[in-house]
Amino acid sequence: MNLTDPILILGAGESGVGCALLAKSVGAHAYVSEAGKGRGPGPAELEANGIAHELGGHRPETWMDTSVVVKSPGIPDDAPVVDICRAQGREIISDIEYASRMFVAQGHSTPVVAVTGANGKTTTTSMIDHVLRHEGWDVDCVGNIGTSWSRRLAERQEAGGGAAQATVIEVSSFQLDGTSTFRPDVAVLLNITPDHLDRYGNDMGSYAASKWRITQAQLAGDHLIYNADCDWTCRMLLNRGTAAQLHPLSAERTLDEVAREGRGGGLDPQDPRKFKLQHLNSFTMTIQKLAVQGKHNLFNSMAAGMTGRILDLRKDGIRESLQSFEGVEHRLEYVSEVNGITFINDSKATNVNSVWYALECATSPVIWIAGGIDKGNDYSTLVPLVRDKVKHMICMGSNNKPLHDAFEGLVESTHDVGSAEEAVALAYHLGMTGDQALLSPACASFDLFGSYEQRGRAFKNAVRAL
Repeated sequence: MNLTDPILILGAGESGVGCALLAKSVGAHAYVSEAGKGRGPGPAELEANGIAHELGGHRPETWMDTSVVVKSPGIPDDAPVVDICRAQGREIISDIEYASRMFVAQGHSTPVVAVTGANGKTTTTSMIDHVLRHEGWDVDCVGNIGTSWSRRLAERQEAGGGAAQATVIEVSSFQLDGTSTFRPDVAVLLNITPDHLDRYGNDMGSYAASKWRITQAQLAGDHLIYNADCDWTCRMLLNRGTAAQLHPLSAERTLDEVAREGRGGGLDPQDPRKFKLQHLNSFTMTIQKLAVQGKHNLFNSMAAGMTGRILDLRKDGIRESLQSFEGVEHRLEYVSEVNGITFINDSKATNVNSVWYALECATSPVIWIAGGIDKGNDYSTLVPLVRDKVKHMICMGSNNKPLHDAFEGLVESTHDVGSAEEAVALAYHLGMTGDQALLSPACASFDLFGSYEQRGRAFKNAVRAL
């Protein structure tokens, strides 16, 4: 694909608009087709930049002749408009694939780090960004975390500068589905656990295959950091393999136990209060000194530390940055303590596994606020934790029956509410000194809110209004 090849873009969200801006910045023609009626900032930005587009429906008869279609990750692969594009013989790719092709075509060769997994993507991506910035690197932190990679490349192109010293990308399975040549220098695969199974026909094998695409184009000089304790990851490694150098990590076993799989990391064999990474030479850090605690954050910190070692950062710099990392909004975010009740915003927990981590970390009785759009969740893994740690369950969604069916009888009481304000007021009424009111929904937000961010901010505003 050449820099100036025209592209058709489906969707006028952040990914679609970013790709259109990147195309414009290199002199390529882009046409954006949006099924919606133009809500959000995207259409206005396209208008302001003179980029051709249509709103309110896809009209293939008006489209220009292009060989490549960039599809928004929010559009399913089996959507009718996608079938039309395939029938026309067009190649369908994701925004990550398009940005990657443009990055290579522009002659950039600085390191690209890509992070994926069912849980922990945003935290680990942010950690790696923080570790690099702490050492003075010019970093683009992009992708599913917020700003699209294409937009940042367009901004750098317009400014006349080169690429960032490093690019750190949070990549979703939906984005990986549309990749074929995307080749990160360092790929981080945190875990493969059930999520978005409604999109994958309730087939874990298909979902795991999507995640494994992060390493499909890697070569012998590239690196794959992965969770040595994740069954699905190990299964994919055995069945699919990779050309990349392997860096297995475990937050449960010692380095000696995982070292036979590659140069990786685990608990220090001499002191389980520390973790140890091995890449050319060893790196050790005391677990209690990490800025964010919990077994899942230990693993995320190890992944960030291993990335730093692969990129040859100073050991002391990595330690300092992992001690100063401040966490991510909407992920186990402390909001406030009101009359002895601690309010925690974990709105980003949109699947069962994320909630499992949140409840596993809880050290006080929990008033659990859950609910939203159920994605075909299997709640069975939460039953022991809910039985042991949750006092009251508040369901904040339009269809709370699956939650009631799964947990009624395991908690003292269950309640239904229709807003974040109602949920917070009820949690405050039910709570006692020492309790934790935890918003950790296990579901998507789109029944009552526009996004998990909007849900989290509504929760925080309600808490602050108490």
